[in-house]
Amino acid sequence: MGTIVRSANAFGVRQIYVIGRRQWNKRGAMMTDKYLHITYLGSTAEFVEIMRTEGREIIAIDNIPGSVNMSQTSLPKRAVLVFGQEGPGISAELAGAADQIVAIEQFGSTRSINVGAAATVAMYCWLQQNVLAENS
Repeated sequence: MGTIVRSANAFGVRQIYVIGRRQWNKRGAMMTDKYLHITYLGSTAEFVEIMRTEGREIIAIDNIPGSVNMSQTSLPKRAVLVFGQEGPGISAELAGAADQIVAIEQFGSTRSINVGAAATVAMYCWLQQNVLAENS
């Protein structure tokens, strides 16, 4: 979580939602959590309701069946990127609520990359498609 918060700060993210447990290792965030709005929610249903009300598309990042390769998708400007818990990934409830599930292509012997690394890759991909492309 600390790596996700630190990367979010580096890429100009303003809002982070944490579903479930409120405790996480803030040391890895290197104090960048002080510059972001972090909202804690008790359930996935509450999160989904807020995103629908705000008109945001829920883009889950996970390499589960039915996911689309990141290189073959456009991440919407009004997207909220969702990352699952280290190990189990996104929940079935969240997968069902997602507008799109996107996988980061991988070519080595490991099945997945660390959630902090995946979040960093996905945030940069969104930034590249929605901010950097517009400024070039």
